[in-house]
Amino acid sequence: MQYVSTRGSAPVLGFADVVLAGLATDGGLYVPQSWPSLPADTTGTYAELAAAVFAPYLGGDISNDTMLRLTRDAYATFRHPDVVPIVDLQPGHKLMELFHGPTLAFKDVALQLLGRIFDHILTERNEKVTIVGATSGDTGSAAIDGVKDCANVEIVILYPKGRVSDVQRRQMTTIDSPNVRTVAIDGTFDDCQDLVKAMFNDAPFREKHNLSAVNSINWARVMAQVVYYVEATRRLSGPIDITVPTGNFGNVLSGWIAKQMGAPIRHLIVASNENDILTRFFESQNMNVTGVHPTLSPSMDIQVSSNFERLLFEMNGRDGGMTSAQLQRFRDRGLLNIEQDQYEQWIAPTFRAARANDHDTLSTIRSVYEETGMLIDPHTAVGVKAARDLAEDGVTMLTLATAHPAKFPDAVERATGVRPELPEHLADLFSKPERTNDLPNDLAAVEAFVANR
Repeated sequence: MQYVSTRGSAPVLGFADVVLAGLATDGGLYVPQSWPSLPADTTGTYAELAAAVFAPYLGGDISNDTMLRLTRDAYATFRHPDVVPIVDLQPGHKLMELFHGPTLAFKDVALQLLGRIFDHILTERNEKVTIVGATSGDTGSAAIDGVKDCANVEIVILYPKGRVSDVQRRQMTTIDSPNVRTVAIDGTFDDCQDLVKAMFNDAPFREKHNLSAVNSINWARVMAQVVYYVEATRRLSGPIDITVPTGNFGNVLSGWIAKQMGAPIRHLIVASNENDILTRFFESQNMNVTGVHPTLSPSMDIQVSSNFERLLFEMNGRDGGMTSAQLQRFRDRGLLNIEQDQYEQWIAPTFRAARANDHDTLSTIRSVYEETGMLIDPHTAVGVKAARDLAEDGVTMLTLATAHPAKFPDAVERATGVRPELPEHLADLFSKPERTNDLPNDLAAVEAFVANR
């Protein structure tokens, strides 16, 4: 298996080089040259399923036995024996709880593994990297937890100042490891993401500091998330609909890939908050950037969804030049259009979309609690609202529960009157000292900080 860039002019790479590169040198995202089929045997534990799903993507760069060891090690850190358990919400509607990892968010499913893959590759090559990442709340803490003990990795995480929850921020800023740095950027998540991409596109800087990425621009992040979609379909009978709270499009793209590999998924429902650029796109075929509005679901407060580029590349017949030109126009004008035949072939058969504002979010958290006694976080609530709006009789609906309610206690308490408690391993989070750095939304300032880490 080899990997190509969505913009068509970067070198073709193998799996290990793609993991370390993160972003392609032409600014594109790496994708496999073709989509393999699911393994014939999908039995066994979650870790065994993961190793089997990954096998065709590795291209011999990591042996199957080594990958099985890495997946077993990664998923042993989860608090639930099923890793991603499925629970009943109401008849015909279930939740898959993706928040049983160390930092209480779905990002742990990929990043506990990615940290171990990094360490394995770098140890074999006797190399070191500097990971630079942007987070809208959960990626940063999950990435830090995944690499905080890696001798071969330095990590710098950018987050939008004042736009993540207190729990999310403290999960990043209270980690006392010498290889970890966090930076509060005076701007939005989109600004943070632009800074990271700009550093990767600064070739001399990238090469000098051996930059690598943990955002879902890194192919391994998306690959790792494919597994829980396969897990869902092996545990639920018949083709199912899956609703995904969505910001950067990486999570729902993993579901699309699982479907390409043969998983019996009928529809993928994109659930947006008030920053509904993706929902508007699926409704109108036009992607039009507006301002970012702070909401109760901050991890979804995004306008430029990086991973959509991978789907656009497929819609364009894998024409990198065409994809690059479209994205440049999108950057210049804030508007991206697709053709009707592209919509009918790639979007209409698979994707549905809905939105929830903050009032809907609180109302959904409250109703779920009153009906089931279950507390859900605001992002999951956006998904539940969308799932309820678009559910069809006779079709099993699964909503991905992407974060533990204790990561957003203020919103949950506002909706239900109950303040969710942090799990025991994080009970002392608010008594630990914080370490962070404030910087302007300025590439030169951020690059200087990384250079002087």
